[in-house]
Amino acid sequence: MSEIYISTDVETDGPIPGPHSMLSFGSAAYTSEKKLIATFSANLEPLEGATPHPKTAEWWATQPEAWAACRKDLQSPKVAMSAYVEWINGLKGKPVFVAYPAGFDFLFIYWYLIHFVGESPFSHSALDMKSYAMAVLKKEYRESTKRNMPKQWFDSFPHTHVALDDAIEQGALFCNMLKANSAKSGA
Repeated sequence: MSEIYISTDVETDGPIPGPHSMLSFGSAAYTSEKKLIATFSANLEPLEGATPHPKTAEWWATQPEAWAACRKDLQSPKVAMSAYVEWINGLKGKPVFVAYPAGFDFLFIYWYLIHFVGESPFSHSALDMKSYAMAVLKKEYRESTKRNMPKQWFDSFPHTHVALDDAIEQGALFCNMLKANSAKSGA
């Protein structure tokens, strides 16, 4: 079985899970050839006892459309995460979690998976796109930002702060990085 790259984006009301909630997440499953094979998204009810972080709440006040998008059709985290595991397990390939930045997005997804389902189809690993860009570009980590990436790596997807939109956008970016790396190595 080949790998399936599951580009994932989360929207939250604070910096860490538990005291704060994941409001929404979206995943776009891509093959290494940049074929989008499936998507998953869910808007979640807040965690019991969690509260929004003041700085994150300030930021959300500047994003009314994205806020409205992540607050409709709410599901319980247990139901959503169980459906997510079922969706991942139904994909034909080995799932690889991919995010920009993986350190943030995976923190929430992994915590929610373990807390509500008791397992993670990704094990406990994630592929960070910025770290991958660092290796492909042969630049220092802090220089491996989107503004320093080649323009041809970007498709014309919008970055809306709606989780699924951003997961699709970032998944295409990752596949373009894979292609650029393969071209460099002659693979």
